Amino acid sequence: MDSTETFSQLTSRQIVLDDPAEAIEYYYQQGWTDGLPVVPPTPKRVSEFLEYAGKLPGDILGMIPARNRVITAEKVAINAVMAGCLPNYMPVIMAAIEAMCQEEFNLHGISASTGGTAPLLIVNGPAVQQLNINSGVNCFGPGVRANATIGRAIRLILMNVGGAIPGVLDKSCLGHPGKYSYCIAEDEEGNPWEPLSVERGMPPDVSAVTVFAGEAPHYVISQLGG
Repeated sequence: MDSTETFSQLTSRQIVLDDPAEAIEYYYQQGWTDGLPVVPPTPKRVSEFLEYAGKLPGDILGMIPARNRVITAEKVAINAVMAGCLPNYMPVIMAAIEAMCQEEFNLHGISASTGGTAPLLIVNGPAVQQLNINSGVNCFGPGVRANATIGRAIRLILMNVGGAIPGVLDKSCLGHPGKYSYCIAEDEEGNPWEPLSVERGMPPDVSAVTVFAGEAPHYVISQLGG
């Protein structure tokens, strides 16, 4: 299915604004951002993301029963565009959504808790190099588009589709920077042990995403000599 056909099947409400800056401000006014400016999700761009993912707009990727929320491919694509993603990030984002919607993950509890954890994505396999996901120096910090925008897309989806609005459903007492974006890759070549995805049963040559509720990073530093 090409993007033109996908375009015709989009169901989300469309708002016409001529000025991109006006569109950004409109999203702020509606409460559809994480506090940072977003990329306006034009129907053409959303359709391109869906086409790359091989998904129809209405395809269901997950559900949050506690909130009676359904997460469709269209909503995921919209928020991925808003986050600044590239179309080829979609498989990682979709895999993360499917994982988080598993009952044992307890997405509602994680989103509503006062504890302040955030879904942390750890990517393994060929996707790490294909998407240039940082697994090394400053991997939890700024500077790499894939890390920043994939994690941000997850947060926007949780807010705009899942209803995890800070101060409303999200009752985190303090929060932490990972609630903006929390996505890294594992440094498989530098590790003395087998990759996390392999430990969890995936073949070593397959791209995989592991998601868990993570607190803020804690440094463990040895200052002893030797």
